[in-house]
Amino acid sequence: MTLLETIEHPTGPEPRWSILWLHGLGADGHDFAPIVPQLLRPGWPELRFVFPHAPVRAVTINNGARMRAWYDIRNFDIDQRADETGVRESIAQVDALIAREVERGVPPERIILAGFSQGGAIALAAGVRREAALGGIVALSTYLPMAATTAPEATRAGLSTPVSMAHGKLDPVVPESLGERSRDALLALGMAIDWRSYPMPHSVSAAEIDDLGDWLQQRFLA
Repeated sequence: MTLLETIEHPTGPEPRWSILWLHGLGADGHDFAPIVPQLLRPGWPELRFVFPHAPVRAVTINNGARMRAWYDIRNFDIDQRADETGVRESIAQVDALIAREVERGVPPERIILAGFSQGGAIALAAGVRREAALGGIVALSTYLPMAATTAPEATRAGLSTPVSMAHGKLDPVVPESLGERSRDALLALGMAIDWRSYPMPHSVSAAEIDDLGDWLQQRFLA
């Protein structure tokens, strides 16, 4: 498999942890790169932030316009919007990037898989199906795709991975209620989830970044 093109921001010459961060629909790997200096805390281990670009594909609900997307969105029914073929392709591409981090000396248990919106959906879908548990999953303003197949396909390692989910109460794109339903479905499978909501639309807030930093610190300094 050809690896996706990525943007990388190491915080030191010998990263001990990696954070693989997936952007939302129509954006690219540059979208969340500016978050690095906002997120960093004194005393953290050296990190490698990896921001991949999703493939360019036609998106049905945008009149077939081609843009960077982790999967096609075929209709506006939120429960049916994710194209399963595209989701599974993106899971495989993310797994390939994780494998590269392992080859570079960062074991899976020190890799954080994060994503916003569509990217968060892939982070959840990939994370629960992992044979080797990750250090954590971050899912921002998103939902769980392929919910019906999650229980039979989830692994013990995947379900043991700690998750941070956050959502905007005023989100008009992915309603908070869908995020809550996804959270509850994962809780029912036994996942440990830190859930937070904020008075914001489909976006990321300063308070959210601060809280995420606290959650990451627990992972890094455990």
